[in-house]
Amino acid sequence: MQETVRELFSFIEESPSVFHVVENMRRELLGRGYGQLLESEPWELKAGGKYFVIRNGSSLISFRIPREDYKGFQIMASHCDSPTFKIKENPQMEAEGVYVRLNVEKYGGALLAPWFDRPLSVAGRVLVRKNVAEEQGRIVSKLVDIDRDLLLIPSLAIHMNREANDGYKYNVQKDLIPLYGMDLDKETFMEQISGAAGVCAKDVVGYDLFLYNRVKGSVWGAKEEFISSGKLDDLQCVFASLKGFLQSEERVGESVPVHCVFDNEEVGSSTRQGAASTFLQDTLVRVNEAMGRSSGDYRRSLSQSFMLSADNAHAVHPNYPDKACPTNRPKMNGGIVIKYNAEQRYTTDGVAAALFKDLCGRANVPWQTFHNRSDERGGSTLGNLSGNQVAVKCVDIGLAQLAMHSPYETAGAADTDYLVRAAKAFYEMSVDEPEYGVVECSSSFNSRITAK
Repeated sequence: MQETVRELFSFIEESPSVFHVVENMRRELLGRGYGQLLESEPWELKAGGKYFVIRNGSSLISFRIPREDYKGFQIMASHCDSPTFKIKENPQMEAEGVYVRLNVEKYGGALLAPWFDRPLSVAGRVLVRKNVAEEQGRIVSKLVDIDRDLLLIPSLAIHMNREANDGYKYNVQKDLIPLYGMDLDKETFMEQISGAAGVCAKDVVGYDLFLYNRVKGSVWGAKEEFISSGKLDDLQCVFASLKGFLQSEERVGESVPVHCVFDNEEVGSSTRQGAASTFLQDTLVRVNEAMGRSSGDYRRSLSQSFMLSADNAHAVHPNYPDKACPTNRPKMNGGIVIKYNAEQRYTTDGVAAALFKDLCGRANVPWQTFHNRSDERGGSTLGNLSGNQVAVKCVDIGLAQLAMHSPYETAGAADTDYLVRAAKAFYEMSVDEPEYGVVECSSSFNSRITAK
């Protein structure tokens, strides 16, 4: 457990932006013998091959081709973005002729109060025009991370806002502007960014830059039972899914294991690299075509496929227990949370839940259940969006946490291990649906669900 937590914290610290998350996974996959495919080029796949493809530098899908013909796809999806603040164009703002602030806009449904009075920095990508003769006019992307305490959003003192503790409505354009420095005659922000990227400021023609919390992950509690870190939602699931995917073993003639990480879940996923895009569908169709299979084969494969939509869940809050459903009350360190919603904001139905519960039982992993209170509207996640493009059986799961969408979230120290084990078992199973009302799940174990 301690080793897994250490690796999780390292993964998060090395992933200050969505682009860094994908680059870290890219390096890991290359080191494990996976080949990178480009969407702009033909794909030549072979049985037993290991591959991955990236879209926009911020979403990634990796997969393995079985050595014999396959039945379907075993897909686990998570997301790499978190609520934060994005740097606007022309970001520098002067205050009082002395201070320099950076103009930002909110990204996602951030919990705003915890962003104050903590060390922040900036990471993302810059787009650079190459000016050397042989590459004239070419634009390349470079990752950048100002790896030091660079910014801070200072609170207004209680003496100047006596109602600060009585419920204050924050104005992002006024209250959440980070302080960058003093003395306008010194190096500009974009000069500092371009310097960190190793390029000239005049060659930077675009950027996607975001704030991130610099406070490192912590293990705490009476028995060190809690962990806290930025980006647990959803890098905890990204990490566990990748680890389980890489640990899983091939089963001859069964399913194609597919590891998906999407961007932009926190803003609705309706981008070309989001879960609502065609990225997953495009990838699976191209796999099908490259292996010489027909469109009918592809559709039959979808009927024998299964998806885990992995995005963290709310634990019952010890200070606000009334906010939880009366009978479904997840706790940290209680195992993987299966998420339900009658309006299908979560995709879980009885069949998918039964398959996943059986999987957890066989893998010796505890599970628990989550519903929102019936009088409160909850969030949504990846499964129902991906299902619009790739219609497969799906269960929404996550790990229980507190302070979701804060820049410093809290979860259980034991739960990441549970999800790694479940992910490994999931990638080693396959699902059959040979007739109406019957679903079979096979791996090193067998189970059958039959409608009476």
